Amino acid sequence: MVKKNLIMIGIIIVIVIATAVLAMPNSDIITQKTNEKIGLVINTPNQSTSLQQLDQVFIDASSTGIGRSNVYLFWNIIEPQRGEFDWRQSDILMGLNEKNELKVTLFFSIINGETLGPFPNWIGKPSLNAIGEDRLVDALDVILSRYHIIDSVIIAGETESQFRYYEQNIPVYKELFTGVYDKIKEKHPDVKFGNSFALHHVLNKDLTNVVNELAIGDFVAFSYFPVDSLNDIVKSPQEAKEDLNQIFEIAPGKKIALFEISWSTSDFVGGSAETQSDFLQKLFEFYSENEPNIEFMTWYRQYDRPENTCVSEQEDIGDEKISVGGGSGLGSSEYVIERLNHYICHAGLVDVNENQKSGWNEFKNQVDMIN
Repeated sequence: MVKKNLIMIGIIIVIVIATAVLAMPNSDIITQKTNEKIGLVINTPNQSTSLQQLDQVFIDASSTGIGRSNVYLFWNIIEPQRGEFDWRQSDILMGLNEKNELKVTLFFSIINGETLGPFPNWIGKPSLNAIGEDRLVDALDVILSRYHIIDSVIIAGETESQFRYYEQNIPVYKELFTGVYDKIKEKHPDVKFGNSFALHHVLNKDLTNVVNELAIGDFVAFSYFPVDSLNDIVKSPQEAKEDLNQIFEIAPGKKIALFEISWSTSDFVGGSAETQSDFLQKLFEFYSENEPNIEFMTWYRQYDRPENTCVSEQEDIGDEKISVGGGSGLGSSEYVIERLNHYICHAGLVDVNENQKSGWNEFKNQVDMIN
């Protein structure tokens, strides 16, 4: 069975053609009012780019008034040998976030949907109870000590899929999470931790019980695509807002975060530039109505990507492969993966030719209004 897709895996990690490992000077930054609760996943239209191009992409993103972005670090890439860290890519990304005065939500995955890891070769392919609490604490401590702009950490993504058929493993993960949480909080008391769930999967597959069990930490994070199990857009912008309102019933009494929220403009899956703009209006209505209970809200993402480059059945993360799919015979079909490709490749606010969609201006206007 092809494993269930984790939307963010390997899609926005930028392969940088440069030898520098730190950001360029701050002389070009224009001071403006920003909002640390509002974020944008910053990416380039192509997987390979120069440092100068990447620098400009960050400047453009920060011009919207956002105050944060996501950075995706994978354990096998950042610590390929035990105790030996490779900072080449992360120093560039963190440096550019710092240069543009952006806080960072760190995704450091030990769970990616149905997949555990990816882990470094020196760890192997452990079960949940063999990951090693102290090893995870040590890695996170080194990262958080190096990058003080990280204020939020997610170590499990699409968590509902990991435990969909294995609820008996939930106590094992809760014990691991709690142990890591307590030890990291002693060293980094201002950093907040939570788990992330795909709201559309939770609703489509009735997995609210998993969220209820794992609504632990400082916040509960959600990704959201307005799609059915075939990855077709089946919601109106208003219906999508109503989905978001269900979060407070699913995770009562918790701060919530919108870790990756999007609306594709691909007509192949039922999207359009117009409905993306309409959804942005509804999204910021939702934010304004619930702001005290929202930890942060990050739009996925800045740029489109070329057709058929966003998802494959096997995603390469360093030297590891992560299987993606739908978690069922129908859901793991090429049909579904094709739609997921179209959805994700057209989820940006700017197309691959660097033409701004109407959603770009709508996003800027909405951020400006709440700032």
